[in-house]
Amino acid sequence: MYKPTTQLTLALGLTLALAACKKDEKVDPITPPAPVNEEELITDVKIFFTDPSGNAYEWHAEIDDAGVQIHGDTLPANTLLQTEILVLDESTTPADTVSNEILAEGDEHQFFFQVNGVDLTFTYSDSDVNGRPIGLLSQWQTGNAGAGEVEVILRHEPIKDATGVSDGDITNAGGSTDIEVVFPAVLQ
Repeated sequence: MYKPTTQLTLALGLTLALAACKKDEKVDPITPPAPVNEEELITDVKIFFTDPSGNAYEWHAEIDDAGVQIHGDTLPANTLLQTEILVLDESTTPADTVSNEILAEGDEHQFFFQVNGVDLTFTYSDSDVNGRPIGLLSQWQTGNAGAGEVEVILRHEPIKDATGVSDGDITNAGGSTDIEVVFPAVLQ
């Protein structure tokens, strides 16, 4: 029986040599994947209120590893307040205004206000590209004097077209919570 080992070995060696001598092609550098949108560090949540006479009030939550420290003005009773939320990362210099990212990605964010024990209602004053609320701007109507609390929640990727969500009902919102702060609310 004939065994073509010499010829087979020679042919195989020649093929490998030609393949190894092939001119190197210029390879484009590997393009790294787009960065993952990491959650921003949030150290401060400030809520600014302005009454019709131009008087200003503020609630401020400072968030760190030790917990949350709340500072808050008493709000006037029976008053319509223009309200703006400012979210910051003050661990950097200058401070990073996280509110800008929330606004830029408004279709992926919504603030909810859970009122407990105080006469207060709110309406959204801003909207995303789809006409759905964000909540960085709102109007708060205070009622009779009293005290309670307002829980401010920022949801990431809520289901904005779910029942009640556009009206501020968090029940069907889904998504994940980026911020959750409870402010004592005193109306006088």
